[in-house]
Amino acid sequence: MPLPETAWHPHPGMTWQWQLTGGVDTTYDVDAYDIDGFDNETAVVERIHARGAKAICYISAGSWENWRSDAEEFPNYVKGKKNGWPGEKWLDIRQIDVLRPIMAKRMDMCVSKGFDAIEPDNVDGYANRTGFPLTYQDQLAYNRMLASEAHERGLAVALKNDTDQIGDLVGDFDFAVVEECFRYKECPAYSPFIKTGKAVLAAEYDERNVDAKCASARELGFSLIFKNLDLDAWRRAC
Repeated sequence: MPLPETAWHPHPGMTWQWQLTGGVDTTYDVDAYDIDGFDNETAVVERIHARGAKAICYISAGSWENWRSDAEEFPNYVKGKKNGWPGEKWLDIRQIDVLRPIMAKRMDMCVSKGFDAIEPDNVDGYANRTGFPLTYQDQLAYNRMLASEAHERGLAVALKNDTDQIGDLVGDFDFAVVEECFRYKECPAYSPFIKTGKAVLAAEYDERNVDAKCASARELGFSLIFKNLDLDAWRRAC
């Protein structure tokens, strides 16, 4: 299902802020804020909208997080290996019948709080050691399910860090969020989003060679910011 024309369509060159920890600082003059969907209530989204900006709802779609309010809804057999973050484990994304209703409820939460878009994280499990024999096709099926559920709710949806599947998924997703594509020399792979009029929101954690990275981002049409690894309120824009 495509994103309705009346919904927000993130465009190349837009400005953004990404904050997933601490009380959200809504004083930045940007086009969109990407914030945690569970940790922020309607009032925060309303403050963002009052600035004339859009709000992106961050959720993890590919990992179980033991501190979330819905953590008990995940059966043990869908929880795999730890993904490197405290309290998180990879999910068995082959279990779409189990995970779809949980993710749908999370998206309903985003809608109820007034968010305009969603950033589902950890959607490249097939390329990691999850504890499950996930395949490329398993990931495509799961990610397309997420996109369809988002579009049904009028939410724009980001493809997050799933670099190797861009060619197959650029038509399903409305924008991209990518971490450290300059560090890993992956940025050109995201150009299909720009070519189809969709934003690429890029973040780097290394401030070395800022001017060169910003020049390259402008040439590519990316929206690049520099952030602390804990994704607090600090932000440096090009």
